[in-house]
Amino acid sequence: MLKVGVTGGIGSGKTTVCRIFEVLGIPVYYADVRAKQLYREDKEVMQAVKKLFGDDIYRNGKLDRAEVAKRVFNNKELLQRLNAIVHPAVEKDFNSWSVQFRDVPFVVKEAAILFENGGYKKLDFNILVTAPEELRIKRVTKRDGISEEQVKDRIKNQWPDDKKIPLADYVIKCDEKHLVIPQVMEIVEKVKGTNRKFLK
Repeated sequence: MLKVGVTGGIGSGKTTVCRIFEVLGIPVYYADVRAKQLYREDKEVMQAVKKLFGDDIYRNGKLDRAEVAKRVFNNKELLQRLNAIVHPAVEKDFNSWSVQFRDVPFVVKEAAILFENGGYKKLDFNILVTAPEELRIKRVTKRDGISEEQVKDRIKNQWPDDKKIPLADYVIKCDEKHLVIPQVMEIVEKVKGTNRKFLK
């Protein structure tokens, strides 16, 4: 069973792409969703986060995400230390999750910063979902109810597409000009074909 990464900048349409994979019978692991659960359920993660930020970073058993975001926003060292806690925990969780799907050709791991954190190196193939910046800003302001400036700040914290494209095995254009479903279906067939070669 192969492991395939799906990533893309904020508002690129990677969640839409992953929903199509699911409809086509490919299991999808949503790394950011699972990370939120690990902050709440994994005792080792909770202890390490408390050690980094102080016990009061948890309120009624829930991580104060707004406070964490505020503290790491302009502190790259603190952000790196936080990532060093959560990324290995997510990796371990993903590997445990994957075991149950031995009878499928591949599983998908959806993650926002797959290239930035080097996680792509542990996967068999990686897919980058792209869209023009103006469209991404429009999508996120509508979805999250935040300002254009806030979206631009988030985009600045992620690598630009031209830095990620050379690292990707496949690129899906989710730009409202290209049909997305045929692009996903083509990749499914290509990866399935590759898997047969792996099994020989």
